[in-house]
Amino acid sequence: MNSKIRYASLGLLAVTGLYTGTWAYFSPTGWYANFPGFGLSWLPQLGPYNEHLAKDAGAMFLALTVLTVITLRSMHNTRLVQTTGAVWLLFNVLHFSYHVQHLDMYNTRDQVLNVVFLAALVLLSALLLVPPLPGRQDDTR
Repeated sequence: MNSKIRYASLGLLAVTGLYTGTWAYFSPTGWYANFPGFGLSWLPQLGPYNEHLAKDAGAMFLALTVLTVITLRSMHNTRLVQTTGAVWLLFNVLHFSYHVQHLDMYNTRDQVLNVVFLAALVLLSALLLVPPLPGRQDDTR
């Protein structure tokens, strides 16, 4: 896999984790009421607000961000890149699976946006599992 694609995938996942995690952890009520932002609100339809759950989600996203930033600084380590991809992929597949089963509570625009954005995160994660192009001397320690 091209290192620019790996770098871009990790970068987008890191930004997603930082954005979601910081907001959810440090402003859980604001996150619950207004996520994903940009005039949209996707969480109140899913059930009542729970500060503990919101902060836990924020902490998890921040932890994923730390792993991803470490990986960005160690792009030569294929094993670390693929492990980070596998961790994000597990989360994103389960997250996507839940949301596609609960699209009925959203209008058409929000249904499409949920599927597109969550599927994109699955794809970004999966791209990290693809080995580097042949001939690369990546460190797998």
